[in-house]
Amino acid sequence: MSKDQKIVIIDYKVGNLSSIANMLKKVGQRSLISDKPEDIETADKLILPGVGAFDYGITQLNNSGLSSVLNKKACEEKIPFLGICLGAQLLTQSSEEGVLPGLGWFQAKTVKFKFDPTETKLKIPHMGWTDVTIEHPSPLTIGLEEEARFYFVHSFHFTTEHKEEILLKSVYGYEFVSALHRDNIFAVQFHPEKSHKFGLQVMKNFVDI
Repeated sequence: MSKDQKIVIIDYKVGNLSSIANMLKKVGQRSLISDKPEDIETADKLILPGVGAFDYGITQLNNSGLSSVLNKKACEEKIPFLGICLGAQLLTQSSEEGVLPGLGWFQAKTVKFKFDPTETKLKIPHMGWTDVTIEHPSPLTIGLEEEARFYFVHSFHFTTEHKEEILLKSVYGYEFVSALHRDNIFAVQFHPEKSHKFGLQVMKNFVDI
């Protein structure tokens, strides 16, 4: 693990960023919370967190003027990039929660949980600890045990026909995609910063990439 690398947590005024910085600190990694293009331009790795509504999040990101530099860093320079919760959903093509397009880095969409009320009494949002199943080996899942589980708070989830992009699956009423991975880009629906030892492992893995 290199403590000298520059990991920037992107501040676009959506979500609690300090908890992610604290999680990185627990694995021995310093980080910087910033909304400055020059900080993102010189980053070795980037984290895009977020909570809330899709259209609000993508509007905040677009209004911040950071979208172009994020595209450059993630899609051209291909530095490691981690999206968390809403920040992960913004990397998909679109969301049923809104009308605006996402960044479209994954060939995936974000859809709402749909349950037949006559068959289940499951509540939306899905909130709490849920197991994950690893679909393919990845630097982000190194050291995760078979019973790895994470803390979720969400009403929407990923869906994709591109199986090569599916990193993790979970079950809440039915099986859904809970994490995506393509090249240098990772997107996790859960909150690693709230997921104790499993979240620590994920953040350590991201630091070690």
